[in-house]
Formats: sequence, C-alpha cells, structure tokens
Amino acid sequence: MFKKVSLIFSAVFFASICAAQQPEKIDRYALVERNSPKITAISELSSLSVGNGNFAFTVDATGLQTFPELYSAGVPLGTQSQWGWHSFPNTHNYKPEETLKKYNFRGRDELYSVPVNEEGRHRDAAEYLRVNPHRMHLGYIGLEHANGRLRSEQISRIDQKLELWNGEIKSNFHIGGTPVTVRTAVHPKYDEVAATIGSSLLEKGKLSISFRFPYPSGKHADDASDWTLPEKHLTEVVSHRNGSLIFKRTVDTTVYYVTVRYKGKASLSEKEPHYFVLTPKSREFSFTSEFTEEVPVQIRGGAKETFTASSKYWQGFWTKGGVVDFSKCTDTRAKELERRVILSQYLLAIQSAGKYPPQETGLTYNSWFGKFHLEMHWWHSANFALWNHTDLLERSLGWYSQVAPVATEIARRQGFDGLRWMKMTDPSGIEAPSKVGSFLIWQQPHFIYMAELVYRNNPSPEVIRKYGELVNQTAEFMASFATYDEAKGRYLLKGAIAAQETLRASEVINPPFELSYWHYALSVAQQWKERAGEKRNAHWDELIAKLSPLAAADGLYLASEDAVDTYKDVRFTSDHPAILGALGILPQNRLINPDYMKNSLDWIWDNWNWPKTWGWDYPMTAMAAARLGDPEKAVGALLMDQQKNTYLVNGHNYQDARLRVYLPGNGGLLTAIAMMCAGWDGNETPNPGFPKDGKWNVRWENLQPMP
Repeated sequence: MFKKVSLIFSAVFFASICAAQQPEKIDRYALVERNSPKITAISELSSLSVGNGNFAFTVDATGLQTFPELYSAGVPLGTQSQWGWHSFPNTHNYKPEETLKKYNFRGRDELYSVPVNEEGRHRDAAEYLRVNPHRMHLGYIGLEHANGRLRSEQISRIDQKLELWNGEIKSNFHIGGTPVTVRTAVHPKYDEVAATIGSSLLEKGKLSISFRFPYPSGKHADDASDWTLPEKHLTEVVSHRNGSLIFKRTVDTTVYYVTVRYKGKASLSEKEPHYFVLTPKSREFSFTSEFTEEVPVQIRGGAKETFTASSKYWQGFWTKGGVVDFSKCTDTRAKELERRVILSQYLLAIQSAGKYPPQETGLTYNSWFGKFHLEMHWWHSANFALWNHTDLLERSLGWYSQVAPVATEIARRQGFDGLRWMKMTDPSGIEAPSKVGSFLIWQQPHFIYMAELVYRNNPSPEVIRKYGELVNQTAEFMASFATYDEAKGRYLLKGAIAAQETLRASEVINPPFELSYWHYALSVAQQWKERAGEKRNAHWDELIAKLSPLAAADGLYLASEDAVDTYKDVRFTSDHPAILGALGILPQNRLINPDYMKNSLDWIWDNWNWPKTWGWDYPMTAMAAARLGDPEKAVGALLMDQQKNTYLVNGHNYQDARLRVYLPGNGGLLTAIAMMCAGWDGNETPNPGFPKDGKWNVRWENLQPMP
C-alpha cells in the first residue's frame, strides 16, 4: 500500500514539475479584448471597419455611414471590394503602347511606360491609363431622421466598441435624448454587411436607413465619391418584395447589384436620384446588404447568420494563428506596442487578405486611384506566413498566374527573359504609366520570397508544382536583367530606380538592397529547382558568385555605387533608408560586411532625415537592428516618435494628410515583431529583437522564424 501511494505521489510530483516548466499559455481572449478600440466621440480619424479581405465596410460613430462628409478628409467611410472597378469611357481609344518611351541603359532600346511633359496623345494616353481603371465606392448606408439627414450635433453619449474577438462593431448613442444601438458585421465569405438597429425611434417612424450611391471621382487619393454628376449613372430598384429589395447600379459600362434583405415591414421611398430611404415599422430592425457583380441567386439567412458566421471566423482567426503577449513586460512602451500589433493583425486580415494584391490604403479609400503596388505586396502580406495564416497570403498569389502573360510581354519588349512584374497595376495586370514605378525592380524578387514562405510552412511537392514555374520565370528575368562587367569580372544592376526613390534610373549602379535581394532570390530559385528534381541553372550560379559586393566608403555602405556623396547630400539621406533592407529583410550573405552594416545603422539612426521616411521604414530599421544584435534600437525603431510612425485609435498607420491609412506600415510591424520573437534561420537567442534588461518578458505562440 505504501509503495502504491509513493508511486502516485511521485507521478503527481513529476507532473507538477513538468507543468511548471511549460510556458504559461497565453489567454488569447484577454489579449484581444483589452486591445479592442473604443470610441466616444465623432472624429474624422476614428472610423472603424469590418471586412473579410475581399470586402470592407467602414463606419462612423453611428455604426453605419451616416456622416461621410465629416470623415472624408480623415479615414473615410468606404464600401469597397476586390471586384468593384470602374473606367471612364475611353472615347479616344487610348492604348498602352501609346505610353511607351525608349531608354538606353545597356546599349539597346528598352521601352518603358511613362507619362511625358509634352502635350499630345502620348501624355493624354498616359494620363487616362494611369487613372483608369480605378476602384469604386459601392454605396453608403446610413441612418436617416424623419426630418431629413441626421446632423452630427444630434448625436450624443457615444459609446462604440470594435469587438475584435467577434469581428463586430457595437455602437451605442443617443439621438435627441433617445438611445439607439447598432451592431455591424461583415460575412467572412460574402461581400455582405449586416446591421441590427434598436430604438424606440424606429417604431415611431422617426428613424430610417438610407442608401446613397455616388459616381466615381477617379482622383489620385480620395473617398472615390463624386456627388455632382447624378446624370452620369443610374440607380434602379429592380425588385422589392417579401423582405428584400435589389438596387441595380449602372455606372458607364460597370454594372453591379445591391441586395438588401430584412425581416418585418418596411417602406421604401426615393428621396432623390441615387438616394433611397427604407423606413421600418418595429422597435428593432435587422438587415443585410450584399454587393455583387450579378443578381445573387442564392437565398441565405439574414443578419443573424452573418453575425454568427463572423463570430465563428474571427474566434478561429485569433485562436489558430500567432499571437504576442506583452502584458508581463515592465517597459512602459510595451502596452502601446501590443496595441499596435493586435490592431495590425485585424486590419491586415480585413484589408490586405484578398484575391488581389492590396492597395496601400486597403479597402478603406483610394490611393493611387485604388491601384495596387507590387513592391508593397511583401509588406502587406509576408507577415501572414510568419503568423501562421499562410492561407491569407496564398489568396493573392494566384493572381500572378493570371497576369503572367502581361508580365512576359513587359520583359519581352525591354529585351529581357522571363516575367517582369509590374509596379502599379490593377486586376488586369496592365502596367500603369509612371516616371518612377516603371523603373523599380525590387518588386521582382517578392514573389520568390513569398512563395518560399509558403513552402517553409508546407514543404510539399504540391507547393512546388503550384508556384515552381512562376519562381523559375521570375528568376529568369532577374538573371537577364543583371549586366556583366567584362573589365571587372562581375555582375551589376543598373537602369533602375532603387527602393530609395530619390535615386535616378540613369545614374544608379548596384543599389545595396537590390543586390542583396538578387543574391537571396536567385539562391532560393536554385533550391526550388532542386526540390523539383531539376538541375541547378549554371548561369544563375555564376551570377550569384559574381554579383558585386555592396559599395562602401569609410566603413559605411553607399545608397548606390554611384552615390559617393551618400552621407553628405540630403537627397541620399531622405526617403527609405534602403541600405538597411539588405540585412534585415534579407539574411546575411557574402556581399555584406556586418561591421559596415552596423556602422551604417548607427549613422542612419543618428543622422537620417526621418521626417521624410515612410511607415515601413521603421520596421525595416528594427529588423536590421535585430539581426545586428542591437535590440534596443529594434524596439526604439518600432516606437520612434515620428509622424509617419503614428498609429491611430483604430490601428491605422497615419502618414500625412494624403495618406491617413498606410497598411504597409502595419504589415511591416507584424513582420518585424515575428522576427524579433521567433528569430531567423540560424539564430539561437530567445526573443532576439528585445533587450535583455529584464523589462521585456515577451510571450508568443505560433510564430515562424524569418529566412
């Protein structure tokens, strides 16, 4: 009997020791809940969004889009989708080939799509193709008072919360002393928003729901809404019966539908063209609004189903992927860093996880006419793989296959092999004319990097088959783009604008980040050949071995080989400090002297023109500092007190009056945090990006190391 009790005691004792050695499991609900934004006033920068990656709906303090004019200069009240694009009529039949101009960087003519200053058809064609197509605002849904449109001064006692755990916005406020509650969510699979409204004003017929539809503005950066041209578009009610109504929108050649489903009695009136009011007859009213390119044929449940689906999806998102908990840190900066991380996870999932690469302002409002920039795709999306949401990254990778013929043609017309990925584009893949973008090359290796992240999380033949040919053809362009210098026996990069866009294509030779990226991506492409059972490409091996080392002077790396005044001329110390991307975003390689890179980091830290940087420059700096063994700088970079490193109450990375939303900054933050926690290949230091001063007890789960 004693022996049996002793064995039981020993088992319990050792079990308790093992349990004590296990890291404390993170309370994910508590982590997410304490960072859920709360709004108590109408403010142009405090709008909140719900979405699913392919569709997003941004609301004001009423939980709907009641006051779009108050938010238009802040974070606008957008309703945008991946499919919702519009072009002004091409009455002059402008064609992409009319925007081409010859350049000679290598002793031959290369055709680039650029705007020109001279008046004429070339300039007009470039302007048209830069503006068109542009992303559409699909329509505003707001609250309407019986006496007309609500005024902001009628709203009081605002208590609004974005419940991140369920992907739902709960809004409480008073209209003229009467309480109103609004719940808002988006279906995880469909372009559908659901809302439930409760108030005695409803049953008294004093509160209604408005549907307003603008004409596209086609401007560079705005809310995509032009209210001055009602004659240019058409809004029809093509069906209204049995608790549903369908709006048909005809905007030039673009046609789409808005299907509203509701329960109970409600009357519909047309207040003016493109402005409709739905008036319920009960104290509580729920409805869904689905936006589609075709009339939906599937009849689904109502708002309750959407709220349930949203809750299930978001709880799965927060429980399955990576998380980082800063609650046991004693550094006073930790709480703010945690807030930024949690909100960035949410924003990128609703704004940057669709079937196309995202625009820099996501699905909130238009920047660069709503088009997306491929050099930013990595910044938006690489983090998904590091945070174990690889499926969200893969959603947009399939687009590269769709537009590969366009990328092939771009390479061919310039005399290169393979695929040249465009910079600024739209779902068609057509290259938007640009004096800068057409000459950028650092978007080229991104596909290889992102495909490699997918493979690392799922090392399977299926992944190789899925992306292998795109990896191969992407590398073929990179190899043909590099120029061999016979005199010096090396390969160099020229005829491009570097990631640091203050450099000029006609002058740039061997920008450091691009050189390092060529080395990394071509090395990975060789690994993919071997994984596919193919022989290594001998030319690629020669190129990798003979790539130029990074140019330096006085122990500091230059912005490019020709930029000998890098540390004297403000032009070279403004914009992105892309030198740091060569060892930070990318791993150590033979081209880089770590001591020189550390010297460069220290100089940039003390002397760079930081007000002229952008939101992703801070995480890029943090990643370089982490790899170079300076965790204090890594944390300091992420929280540097600069305007373009501002994170609003809703989590958006504010840049300036034009770019109030800048999702590459959010994505860069998550990538940097993953690296600072989980490290990188070959690293053996726990939490290598955080100081070892006892103040940074950072706990994390389900993160992947960087290459």
